[in-house]
Amino acid sequence: MIALVTGANRGLGRDTALALARRGAKVVVTHRGDAEGAAEVERAVKESGGDAFSSRLDISDVGSFQAFAAGLTRELQDRWGTGTFDVLVNNAGIGVFGALEHVTVEDFDALVGTNFRGTFFLIQALAPHLADSGRIVNVTTSLTRHVSPGTSVYAASKAAVEAMSRSLASELGARGIRINSIAPGPTATDFNGGAMRDDPDLRGTLAAQTALGRVGRPEEIGDAIAAVVSDDLRWLTAERIEVSGGALL
Repeated sequence: MIALVTGANRGLGRDTALALARRGAKVVVTHRGDAEGAAEVERAVKESGGDAFSSRLDISDVGSFQAFAAGLTRELQDRWGTGTFDVLVNNAGIGVFGALEHVTVEDFDALVGTNFRGTFFLIQALAPHLADSGRIVNVTTSLTRHVSPGTSVYAASKAAVEAMSRSLASELGARGIRINSIAPGPTATDFNGGAMRDDPDLRGTLAAQTALGRVGRPEEIGDAIAAVVSDDLRWLTAERIEVSGGALL
């Protein structure tokens, strides 16, 4: 199995890449510019007995996708003797937060352009290179179910990804390709400046709102994604799966 994970240089993407590697996947680690972080993940994969390479990809730059796809297929052929891959994890995205009166046009366009537009057109560019019976996982957020102050545009951009995932599951199902969304809840990563990881008061407040009484760990999201793309869940497609410890039930 060959898996491509966007934004795999840190956070949830890093732990997803490692979770897939532990299950035998070869991993393509993409990053927007953090070559050092991507190289560290690549090394970690190899140290665990797997194989990986890293490649730069900015999902807000839709115009670069065709060249990226062409380069990807060449690299796959040179390294692993195949022009296709099996799993696409669309993890990369941005978070910009603010109350209604503080959201700028630039904020709005960045969120929608990266999280929704970028994800859609990356799937469009890479679908021809995804093997039949491949899997796509789009990482969204529990905020598409519950609300939190200042998250309206961010949550809407991720809700659009969830709706898109269901439609594309129908379109690509004839090729046996499964598409699902994983919606993480509060998780202690470096997202949003590491607020969840580094602010004990925030972490405690959110932990109290979950059924399991704590915030998530990034490796738990990675393990959930690895489970969804496994053959154990081969009959699962067009679903939104929330991994939130029972947040705000």
